[in-house]
Amino acid sequence: MQKIGIGYDIHKLVEGRKLVLGGLDIPFKKGLEGHSDADVVIHAICDALLGATGLGDIGEHFPDTDEEYKDIDSAKLLKLVKALADEKNLSVSNIDAIVIADEPNLKPFKPKMRTQLAEILNVSEELVNIKAKTQEGLGPEAIAAYAVVLLTD
Repeated sequence: MQKIGIGYDIHKLVEGRKLVLGGLDIPFKKGLEGHSDADVVIHAICDALLGATGLGDIGEHFPDTDEEYKDIDSAKLLKLVKALADEKNLSVSNIDAIVIADEPNLKPFKPKMRTQLAEILNVSEELVNIKAKTQEGLGPEAIAAYAVVLLTD
């Protein structure tokens, strides 16, 4: 059986935070505001995995009102979500994610993000794809991400 899930996340860019995308620290003058490290790429993938497994969304599992998750590395959240899929005997067949950011230019970081995400999920890099797009200047104050995940049993 195959199951598909879609995920989305967006966070505002702010001063005084580091920028974390796809599990990588990205050198930039601003970071993403959020309860955790605000990694929109990982959050979108988490939501896609949770959707495919029929287990709700990231906010239900890791609420931003819980101090346990304050400033947490989102890679840890992704590992926990992957474990939920594993418990249902579901394996990642494919992940396709899009990061939407006017700044910084993410092209040089896409291969490293792919490697990092595959490592976190313990899957082959061939199963992970990352795309980067801009908002054509319409949204330089935030970064968003979408992800689609296909799981098989």
